[in-house]
Amino acid sequence: QVQLVESGGGLVQAGGSLRLSCAASGRTFGVYAMGWFRQAPGKEREFVATINRSTGITYYADSVKGRFTISRDNANNTVHLQMHSLKPEDTAVYSCAAGKWAVTTPESYTYWGQGTQVTVSS
Repeated sequence: QVQLVESGGGLVQAGGSLRLSCAASGRTFGVYAMGWFRQAPGKEREFVATINRSTGITYYADSVKGRFTISRDNANNTVHLQMHSLKPEDTAVYSCAAGKWAVTTPESYTYWGQGTQVTVSS
Protein backbone atom coordinates (compact mmCIF):
# COMPACT_ATOMS: atom_id res chain seq x y z
CA GLN A 1 0.00 0.00 0.00
CA VAL A 2 1.23 3.45 -0.95
CA GLN A 3 0.06 6.50 0.94
CA LEU A 4 0.28 9.95 -0.60
CA VAL A 5 -0.09 13.22 1.28
CA GLU A 6 -0.20 16.58 -0.49
CA SER A 7 0.78 19.89 1.01
CA GLY A 8 1.55 23.44 -0.05
CA GLY A 9 -1.84 24.61 -1.18
CA GLY A 10 -3.26 27.94 -0.15
CA LEU A 11 -4.54 31.31 -1.26
CA VAL A 12 -2.54 33.34 -3.73
CA GLN A 13 -3.22 36.31 -5.96
CA ALA A 14 -3.24 36.00 -9.73
CA GLY A 15 0.28 36.02 -11.07
CA GLY A 16 1.68 34.50 -7.92
CA SER A 17 3.35 31.18 -7.24
CA LEU A 18 2.84 28.10 -5.13
CA ARG A 19 4.83 24.93 -4.68
CA LEU A 20 2.87 21.77 -4.00
CA SER A 21 4.48 18.70 -2.51
CA CYS A 22 3.40 15.08 -2.34
CA ALA A 23 5.04 12.82 0.19
CA ALA A 24 4.81 9.07 -0.36
CA SER A 25 5.23 6.23 2.07
CA GLY A 26 4.79 2.47 2.12
CA ARG A 27 6.82 1.30 -0.87
CA THR A 28 9.77 2.22 -3.02
CA PHE A 29 8.78 5.54 -4.54
CA GLY A 30 10.93 5.27 -7.63
CA VAL A 31 8.98 2.39 -9.17
CA TYR A 32 5.93 4.57 -9.81
CA ALA A 33 5.06 7.17 -12.36
CA MET A 34 3.55 10.19 -10.65
CA GLY A 35 0.84 12.56 -11.74
CA TRP A 36 -0.91 15.71 -10.62
CA PHE A 37 -4.61 16.22 -11.25
CA ARG A 38 -7.02 18.92 -10.24
CA GLN A 39 -10.74 19.26 -9.79
CA ALA A 40 -12.74 22.43 -9.46
CA PRO A 41 -16.28 22.50 -8.04
CA GLY A 42 -18.77 21.28 -10.61
CA LYS A 43 -16.07 20.12 -13.00
CA GLU A 44 -14.50 16.79 -13.85
CA ARG A 45 -11.06 15.84 -12.69
CA GLU A 46 -8.47 17.34 -15.00
CA PHE A 47 -4.98 16.18 -15.85
CA VAL A 48 -2.23 18.62 -14.95
CA ALA A 49 1.17 16.96 -15.22
CA THR A 50 2.93 13.62 -15.02
CA ILE A 51 6.48 12.41 -14.62
CA ASN A 52 7.83 9.02 -15.57
CA ARG A 53 9.60 6.76 -13.15
CA SER A 54 13.38 6.77 -13.26
CA THR A 55 13.85 8.77 -16.47
CA GLY A 56 12.13 11.94 -15.29
CA ILE A 57 10.36 12.50 -18.60
CA THR A 58 7.47 14.91 -18.10
CA TYR A 59 4.24 15.82 -19.85
CA TYR A 60 1.89 18.73 -19.19
CA ALA A 61 -1.62 19.76 -19.99
CA ASP A 62 -1.73 22.60 -22.50
CA SER A 63 -3.42 24.82 -19.94
CA VAL A 64 -0.41 24.74 -17.61
CA LYS A 65 2.52 24.18 -19.94
CA GLY A 66 5.16 26.83 -19.45
CA ARG A 67 3.78 27.80 -16.05
CA PHE A 68 3.92 24.57 -14.02
CA THR A 69 6.83 22.22 -13.45
CA ILE A 70 6.61 18.71 -12.05
CA SER A 71 9.65 17.14 -10.46
CA ARG A 72 10.46 14.20 -8.25
CA ASP A 73 12.98 13.36 -5.60
CA ASN A 74 13.07 9.58 -5.40
CA ALA A 75 15.55 9.58 -2.55
CA ASN A 76 13.08 11.50 -0.41
CA ASN A 77 9.91 9.88 -1.80
CA THR A 78 8.54 13.23 -2.86
CA VAL A 79 7.04 14.77 -5.97
CA HIS A 80 6.53 18.50 -6.45
CA LEU A 81 4.47 20.80 -8.58
CA GLN A 82 5.93 24.26 -8.91
CA MET A 83 3.28 26.67 -10.13
CA HIS A 84 3.99 30.13 -11.50
CA SER A 85 1.85 32.82 -13.09
CA LEU A 86 -1.23 31.43 -11.42
CA LYS A 87 -4.63 32.33 -12.81
CA PRO A 88 -8.06 32.28 -11.19
CA GLU A 89 -8.97 29.36 -13.43
CA ASP A 90 -6.24 27.34 -11.72
CA THR A 91 -8.37 27.28 -8.58
CA ALA A 92 -9.05 23.65 -7.68
CA VAL A 93 -8.22 20.80 -5.37
CA TYR A 94 -4.91 19.39 -6.54
CA SER A 95 -4.30 15.68 -6.03
CA CYS A 96 -1.19 13.59 -6.36
CA ALA A 97 -1.39 10.11 -7.89
CA ALA A 98 0.91 7.14 -8.40
CA GLY A 99 0.69 4.49 -11.09
CA LYS A 100 2.58 2.26 -13.47
CA TRP A 101 2.54 4.62 -16.45
CA ALA A 102 2.95 8.33 -16.91
CA VAL A 103 -0.38 8.90 -18.61
CA THR A 104 -3.08 11.55 -18.58
CA THR A 105 -6.11 9.49 -17.56
CA PRO A 106 -6.93 9.39 -13.85
CA GLU A 107 -8.29 5.85 -14.03
CA SER A 108 -4.81 4.64 -14.93
CA TYR A 109 -3.42 5.61 -11.52
CA THR A 110 -3.63 3.30 -8.54
CA TYR A 111 -2.95 5.47 -5.51
CA TRP A 112 -4.26 8.92 -4.67
CA GLY A 113 -3.74 11.52 -2.02
CA GLN A 114 -6.54 13.48 -0.39
CA GLY A 115 -5.72 16.67 -2.24
CA THR A 116 -4.75 20.19 -1.32
CA GLN A 117 -6.77 23.31 -2.08
CA VAL A 118 -5.33 25.97 -4.35
CA THR A 119 -7.25 29.22 -4.58
CA VAL A 120 -6.17 31.99 -6.92
CA SER A 121 -7.82 35.36 -6.47
CA SER A 122 -8.02 38.09 -9.07
